[in-house]
Amino acid sequence: MSASMETEKQTASTWFRTLRDEIVAAFEGLEDNHSEGPFADQAAGRFEVTETKRAGADGEDAGGGLMSVMRGGRVFEKVGVNVSTVYGQLGERAQMAMAARKGLPGMKDDPRFWASGISLVAHLQNPHCPAVHMNTRMFWTPHGWWFGGGSDLNPCLEYDEDTEHFHAVQKAHCDKHDEAEYPRLKAWADEYFYIPHRNRARGVGGIFLDDHNSGDWAADFAFIQDIGRAFLPAFLPLIEKRRGQSFGDAEKEAQLVHRGLYAEYNLVYDRGTKFGLETGHDANAVLMSLPPLAKWI
Repeated sequence: MSASMETEKQTASTWFRTLRDEIVAAFEGLEDNHSEGPFADQAAGRFEVTETKRAGADGEDAGGGLMSVMRGGRVFEKVGVNVSTVYGQLGERAQMAMAARKGLPGMKDDPRFWASGISLVAHLQNPHCPAVHMNTRMFWTPHGWWFGGGSDLNPCLEYDEDTEHFHAVQKAHCDKHDEAEYPRLKAWADEYFYIPHRNRARGVGGIFLDDHNSGDWAADFAFIQDIGRAFLPAFLPLIEKRRGQSFGDAEKEAQLVHRGLYAEYNLVYDRGTKFGLETGHDANAVLMSLPPLAKWI
């Protein structure tokens, strides 16, 4: 394995794009076959795809990606599926944060970085359908590489059987690698997706990991792929089951208030949001996770 890991970077970047394509196709399929229940009389939603570009400090090419956003669908009120590959020099604040978290020597002397990943957030029309977040990513510097990611479920109206299904699929995919991984990643998600100023979790959890490097790149990449592969079978059956349920003003109110929690977390605590804004990535792409409507009471 070369120090620059060009082959591994390309392999990871290609995989994230493939996963993005599968998810976009599956979500548009949900829109197409929603024929009964609320919003079924509306037009099927479609993703609007925008190429994003990032410039370095001197205006040089620093990567970019695809921002895919669907608004006002009959199943999805707003969903974004972004994929990007960016590179360049970490700014001073990003260097300090990275060095403090990773304990990597030499970051100040050689602050080059490369990062690629997929990030998804979906807010559904029907309050009975849970919102969801998923991302997987690879990060490289000359001083070390690692993977991160996971997915978590964010219902405003909780159904125990939906939570159990979501977690069971995550567990099955983690167990293929090591049965100790699911409980570790579940506990990590419970800690990470917690809103301290509200003294509560933002949802019903999922799995999360970061700074993952066992020393075996191929094994770690296979693990992060399975975290990505778990997403559709964990999430789609819940939407297929709930999208046709009727709802009233009280359920919609609960959804809007819960979205306020989601927005607070993403703007105050989310590490990916902070990194994207710190490194000059397209602000619209970074903030696509925010719901179209929310409410604070």
